[in-house]
Amino acid sequence: MSGPLVIAVINQKGGAGKTTVAMHLGAGLARRASAVVVDLDPQGSATQWAAAGTQTFPATVKHLRVGAGAVDLRRDFRAYPFVVLDCPPAVDSRAAALALQSCDVAVIPVLPSPMDLWASLRLPQDIDEARRNNPRLRAYLLPNQIETRSALSAAMQEALAEFGLPVLNTAVRRRGIYKTAALEGVSAYQLGARGQSAVAEIEGLIEEILA
Repeated sequence: MSGPLVIAVINQKGGAGKTTVAMHLGAGLARRASAVVVDLDPQGSATQWAAAGTQTFPATVKHLRVGAGAVDLRRDFRAYPFVVLDCPPAVDSRAAALALQSCDVAVIPVLPSPMDLWASLRLPQDIDEARRNNPRLRAYLLPNQIETRSALSAAMQEALAEFGLPVLNTAVRRRGIYKTAALEGVSAYQLGARGQSAVAEIEGLIEEILA
């Protein structure tokens, strides 16, 4: 593959944990080669995260406002082997549409609640439309903020199957360490033993994406 590997973390619903996933993907990928997290959300959460710490965040974080002008994400960030796009909530926004047109992989964090799943049901249609111009696009559902003591319920598995998109084997659990990392402006990779469990699941996620 020529150029960078571009990974979009996307869901039309807010509050699905996109920024946490994007920042940790960026931190983990940065251990393999230089990586950039492109903050496409007008709220700039990823940018604020990286600026909050006294340590340097492992990946470069750049806030990009997508206006009316021409933007080529693959070209503009070709210096980085890994590009992670932290997308705004609305898939019909220009930034999110651009991300789907530009990426190799779309990671779609979904929360284990019926309302969150219902709010995401339009995503397969958006993925299909994006593939007309971007046939290389691979899209995966990522179960996110799963409670530690409960596996995915049978109802959740059935609901995910309705999307018609593959579900990643790795699930990201609800862990306080992710909030700690955000507050300290770092990633779980920088939190030593406290972050080991989170690092293990992010590494599993990255291995699946790179496979």
